[in-house]
Amino acid sequence: MTNDVMIINAFVLYIGVMMGIGVYYYRQTKNMSDYFLGNRKLGAWVTSLSAEASDMSGWMLMGVPGFAYLAGLNAGWIAVGIAIGTWANWHFVAARLRQYTELAGNALTLPEFLQNRYKDTSNLLRIVPAIFILIFFILYTSSGFVAAGKLFETVFGMPFQYAIFLGAGSVVFYTLIGGFLAVSRTDFIQGVMMFFAILIVPICAAMSLGGFGETVLKIIEYKETLFEPFLKPDGTTLGTIELISLLAWGIGYFGQPHILVRFMAIKSTSELPQATRIAMTWVTLSLAAAVSIGMVGTVYVTTLKRSSW
Repeated sequence: MTNDVMIINAFVLYIGVMMGIGVYYYRQTKNMSDYFLGNRKLGAWVTSLSAEASDMSGWMLMGVPGFAYLAGLNAGWIAVGIAIGTWANWHFVAARLRQYTELAGNALTLPEFLQNRYKDTSNLLRIVPAIFILIFFILYTSSGFVAAGKLFETVFGMPFQYAIFLGAGSVVFYTLIGGFLAVSRTDFIQGVMMFFAILIVPICAAMSLGGFGETVLKIIEYKETLFEPFLKPDGTTLGTIELISLLAWGIGYFGQPHILVRFMAIKSTSELPQATRIAMTWVTLSLAAAVSIGMVGTVYVTTLKRSSW
């Protein structure tokens, strides 16, 4: 009972802080540039961690470990593809986008940038991308709300529908109230929390199983093929097209607005090398830990079931 109260208090405090950040930056927002891009004043740390946290979110904490739970190191190909795509995005796109969005009439959004960059008078380059962003981000953000709902349902035993409204409601509140400044700061905090949490979980699980060496032996005993990156969950060999498909996850990074807008908002292109190093460290370690969670989880869950007998 005491643990439940502590967990509830921790979540109430967390949501309260996130909403408080929204109110704070509502008072700091003076114009449209502040609201949409933070007046292009983000530092390297906030830019990098907010970009990666907003991108990875629930799918890295739940999706990748779930895939690794079934497929083992085969899931690592997604991680490799994402790491390559992340680096390429920071290396080839970030500086150019930061410079050209400011030169193109100080564009505050990607649709506005496209319109200004190509001097479109028909408004199609503003309207069409905005429609695509609206349609596909409804699906994208919905998956994040589902992840939040699953979390609240599992931890608190809340009905799933209520859990979604609670998770989504807090996010919508600080986003609408505080704008980009609030979103970037809350994502920075979440990025730090995600990083340490996803590193700590597999380490603690492995230690409870007798150490890293013992954990590896137990995984091999449970299912040796989990350490075979070229084998699919059903034991068949990974084909070339399937391998390319897994690696191709990184291609999507070049067009994701919630990442690109961080490039537009960074203080200066001179901050980008540091931001790139921070982002790549975060991504590499976090994805490796996510795959580890899934693999360690196979024997950890089995051990828990046996102990409950």
